[in-house]
Amino acid sequence: MILKARSVLTMNGAPIPDAAVAVEGNAITAVGKVNDLRWLDAGPVYDLGEVALLPGLINAHCHLDYSTMRNAISPPKSFTAWVQRMNAIKRTQSQEDYLTAIQRGFIELRRFGTTCVCNVEAFPELMPEMGEPPIRAWWFYEMIDIRHRITTEDVVMGALSFFQAQTHSLNRFGLSPHAPYTSSRSLYELANACAEPMLMMLTTHVAESREETEMFREGRGALYDFMKSLGRPMDDCGRSTPFAHLWKSGAISGNWLLAHMNELGEGDFALLESLPHARKPHIVHCPGSHAYFGHSPFQFRRLAEIGVNISIGTDSLASTQSLSLFEEMRSLLKNEAWLTPEEILRTVTVNPARALRRRGRLGCISPGALADLIAVPIDGGRDAVYEQIINYRQPVPWMMIDGKILTP
Repeated sequence: MILKARSVLTMNGAPIPDAAVAVEGNAITAVGKVNDLRWLDAGPVYDLGEVALLPGLINAHCHLDYSTMRNAISPPKSFTAWVQRMNAIKRTQSQEDYLTAIQRGFIELRRFGTTCVCNVEAFPELMPEMGEPPIRAWWFYEMIDIRHRITTEDVVMGALSFFQAQTHSLNRFGLSPHAPYTSSRSLYELANACAEPMLMMLTTHVAESREETEMFREGRGALYDFMKSLGRPMDDCGRSTPFAHLWKSGAISGNWLLAHMNELGEGDFALLESLPHARKPHIVHCPGSHAYFGHSPFQFRRLAEIGVNISIGTDSLASTQSLSLFEEMRSLLKNEAWLTPEEILRTVTVNPARALRRRGRLGCISPGALADLIAVPIDGGRDAVYEQIINYRQPVPWMMIDGKILTP
């Protein structure tokens, strides 16, 4: 089919005015100005009108399990207090509650233009109860071995056997040792060993809070005391920052998506700067959740200047108000006014595609890319298209995923 639009944002150059995109099967085969294209009679033509056609948005960090917890917890006095409150709420939830939450989360993501999500899944046993996801989804199996009730090896083998049984076309899978304070070094090492031959993605939470940094660097604090009370061995604390603890031990590498990275020390920046470009890890910033917790200012500019690939995500509705990446982009622009609107849009398209090793396949409009597209209404002018997109506040009226047009 042929899709015509007032403007096409390929993310590989300037917006193309009065353009068209050719789609065959689930892939894009051509893109260009309408007047320059000779293949406009190659299939049915859909004139989308006064819209910008752009790649579907990629949410690089989300917890769909908690999509019914909006406003459930007031901004806490401490990160540890929030963790404890979350644990208490989770104990009251049933399997049906979590299934409902995931379904509602998918609906909200799709409503606001997300065509691909990286979801950290704490309850993978729910997935046999779900059908094909409505959008492209990477399911990262969240693994915790803090209490050692299940051996580390059994945790990983359970994850692998589960993923091997899944065949849905829009599903992809990865592993997620939760965080250095809840997952052992052995669990990280096994996740690495298992993910490599299966080409699975890896993600984890790192340096999210001041209390996490206090636990690892100083060997004290509220999170330290809470983890110790749960029986966690604490002999890895009081030595270094959370990031340095994982990186220098070989637990994580440049293949990982590191969520948050809010509380970094000078040694962390020096370490990141010293790494060759190909070995730098990918970072996911969640502006809404960051504001909710009142973390230290995220060092976007400093990380970008040393060549770190940064994407953004929503985190969960237990710590933010919306699963809209448009909201997250506006929050990022408010905090990082030096970024151009095009650079902001790259954090939900090109950058996460690179982190997922799907450069040229997701997050762009070019021949060979998957046909994941959204259309956003714009005014009749051709100026400030990126600004209009970031400031868009309504549900996205048109979407295509994997070459299929979806109804609103």
